[in-house]
Parts: sequence; structure tokens; C-alpha cells
Amino acid sequence: MFAVIKTGGKQYSVAANDELEVELLEGAPGDMVTFGEILLVGGEAGVTIGAPFVEGASVSAEIIDQMRTRKILVFKKRRRQNSKRSRGHRQHLTIVRITEILTNGAKASGKKAPKAKVAKAAAPATDTAPAALVSGGLDSSNLSLISGIGPTIEKKLRAAGITSWEQIAAWTDADIAKYDEELALRGRVVREEWVQQASELLAGKPPRAKIDQAELKSGEDR
Repeated sequence: MFAVIKTGGKQYSVAANDELEVELLEGAPGDMVTFGEILLVGGEAGVTIGAPFVEGASVSAEIIDQMRTRKILVFKKRRRQNSKRSRGHRQHLTIVRITEILTNGAKASGKKAPKAKVAKAAAPATDTAPAALVSGGLDSSNLSLISGIGPTIEKKLRAAGITSWEQIAAWTDADIAKYDEELALRGRVVREEWVQQASELLAGKPPRAKIDQAELKSGEDR
């Protein structure tokens, strides 16, 4: 048997023992919750569609964990207004395990379902990805290894959602023009070959930034 439930303004297709992430629900891990807004119930006897909800149907679930998503950064700039704003956000979510699908006004037994593998539902895509190690053991989120990106520029890039070499290596001419204008980079992306440097780092080549620093120090020693 399966059902389509509505919670947190979203719809989820569920069956017994499914685990899914939903918008924040009150409760602690181990607590039981009941979803009463059931849009559809299906099984061997056929499919019942609600108008808008199926009368007498409910879905019982156990709270597995309370969590928060990875932080996303929202950067807003108003051109020629000297106005910039950066905000971070982490969405609260609840992981639940479906225990029973009930019809005809039946009451939940309170039994907990066996553990199952978590199946994430309708997770929104983000531009921020977990830090990854590339060839040579370097962290692809370390933007300062690209020659020409100092602390100030790195802060601007991260505020705009640019957090890895992979993103910079994938920039098109339109992307370069966009960030050059929004972040006031003044042509540095093309002049200092950021895209090429990012591609080299991903291929495992040594960072130009460190080579430049080594050459500068060698010149001072002479």
C-alpha cells in the first residue's frame, strides 16, 4: 500500500518503512507523528483520490532525527547604489520513518518500523557542494590557491556562492562578464587566467599562487 501525503506545503509519495526528509515537525527522535492530510491512497483494492483529502485516512510515522541543511549564501547587490547584502540560511528538516498507512478511520498501533536506508525526497539543488580533495591532496574549496585571489576577493566570491575550483573552471564568457561586473573584478578573471588556473588545479598541477610566492621570496633573498 502507498499514499501521497501533504506536509510543510509539499507532497510526498510514501510506503511503509520509507524514510524521508520533511519540513520541520515538533518532536524528539523516537516520537510518533500522524499525517492527516492524505491526498491519495493506493493498494490492491485500487486507488482512492481525495477531494482534496481522503476521508478517514492517515499516515503514522516515527521521528528519526532533527537536522539542518548545509548553509546557503544569498548575495544581493544593487548597481550604482553602493548597496550589498549577504545572508546565510540553514533550513530545519525532520527525518521520519513511515510506520503505517491507515484507512477508514483506523487508529495507529504505535509500533515502530524497522530501520531502513534514508531516501531523501525533493531536496533542492544548491550551488554549494561539500569540499572535495583532488589530485595532490589539495582542497578544491581553497580559492586562495588560484593566483590573484586574495582574502578580500575570496570573501566576495564566497558571498556570491562561488566556493570551489569546479565552479570557476566551468565559467563561460557570460559568467565571467557577470561576476566581473557584480563583484568589481576589473578584468582580473581573464587577465590572471582564473579559469585556466582552476582547470590546472583540478588536473593535479601545482598552484601558480605558490610558485609566484616562491619566486618572489627567492628574488628578495638575492
